[in-house]
Amino acid sequence: MSDRLWIKQPLACFDGTEQIETNGIVIEGGKIVEVLAAEQLPSRPYDTIFDARQHVVLPGLINTHHHFYQTLTRAWGPVINQPLFPWLKTLYPVWAKLTPQALRLGSEVALAELLLSGCTTTSDHHYLFPVGMEEAIDIQVAAVNHLGMRATLSRGSMSLGEKSGGLPPEHTVQAAEVILQDSQRLIERYHDMQDGAMINIALAPCSPFSVTPEIMKQSAKLAEEKNVRLHTHLAETLDEEAFCLKLFGLRTVDYLDSVGWLSHRTWLAHGIHFNDEEIYRLGKEGVAISHCPVSNMRLASGICRTQELLQAGATISLGVDGSASNDASNMMYEARQALYLQRLRYGTQTITPELVLGWATRGGAKTLGREDIGEIKVGKQADLALFTLEDIRFSGSHDPLAALLLCGAERADRVMIAGNWRVIEGVIVDLDLPRLLNHHRKAAKHLINL
Repeated sequence: MSDRLWIKQPLACFDGTEQIETNGIVIEGGKIVEVLAAEQLPSRPYDTIFDARQHVVLPGLINTHHHFYQTLTRAWGPVINQPLFPWLKTLYPVWAKLTPQALRLGSEVALAELLLSGCTTTSDHHYLFPVGMEEAIDIQVAAVNHLGMRATLSRGSMSLGEKSGGLPPEHTVQAAEVILQDSQRLIERYHDMQDGAMINIALAPCSPFSVTPEIMKQSAKLAEEKNVRLHTHLAETLDEEAFCLKLFGLRTVDYLDSVGWLSHRTWLAHGIHFNDEEIYRLGKEGVAISHCPVSNMRLASGICRTQELLQAGATISLGVDGSASNDASNMMYEARQALYLQRLRYGTQTITPELVLGWATRGGAKTLGREDIGEIKVGKQADLALFTLEDIRFSGSHDPLAALLLCGAERADRVMIAGNWRVIEGVIVDLDLPRLLNHHRKAAKHLINL
């Protein structure tokens, strides 16, 4: 990491905001130390050169919503044609049988798939803690470290079972004191507030239909005390809106406000069904939204109103969501679908490849509360995704940056995290992927058949 590397003369380069003309990027000590002008040479001697003339260079992509364990239940027959609430109620009993080994395998497959797509930082929202799974987040930390990625791991929770009017079965919920004690333990053990952090912790009660207002309030209080972020699902479907009105007498944003979550500390998954007044309030408080287009289309949930949210002051990022509602963990695929879904609402001139790639990079960093990633700028972490245009799908393309989305790039040629190459020629360094997939497939079949 102390060596100076010149990534020389990229075919195209996107800095997180726009396409730039550059003679390359100089990396030293895990950070970007120079972004060269078109004809500029490095200011000091360099140790190695990487010839990037065949590569489109992006900041490492940032995924802001996921459920790693759901890689074990992709394309499962009983839920293929169900909307959100029946989909959840059918899957909860299967997920409740999750084991530590299955979670480790599911997490590593999700992370590997993300990494191969050019993702360098991810979040995960894990809210299942059946008996034997008390250290689920610790398992995820180990998986993230094994892949050499960055992650914000959200300590999720479910405390409102069926007997109390919630959606989850009783054996999947936890008591408030257990949730809060473990949340504090995880923050104190893993949360790193420094630039270049590999692991952050967030607090993430699952959704209005699966947690009590009390656990929402206590989580907000703990998050402020420990300076961590808050995450939950909100306004994903009209069923959820009806649930909030029935159980709490409030619409979703009013409910969020009532439990102390209408804050710059908060980011929300989906954020589809907001009215104009609610969008104004979310933007005013600086709330961020993780737009999950593939999941939203798969479950027919609706289309996020990204432009109104942005104009109000909210932040937009992209999330692949769980691999049982996507059913993939691929950030380039997600970005392409975001481009097309949002064009249906706002038109071709408003929703550009640069805008959407900005959501997948700079927007993701802001959503996770990070200023050290998401851009190709001096002083930022050296997290980069490099793509070639040699596959048949790119033949005849002319704009290299636009081609990544329009022609459907799905796999990076190289990925760098903190100055270290984690993917080289489409292969993850130090990972036996065939062996991992063999074990993962067996675990997936076993979980369904238990």
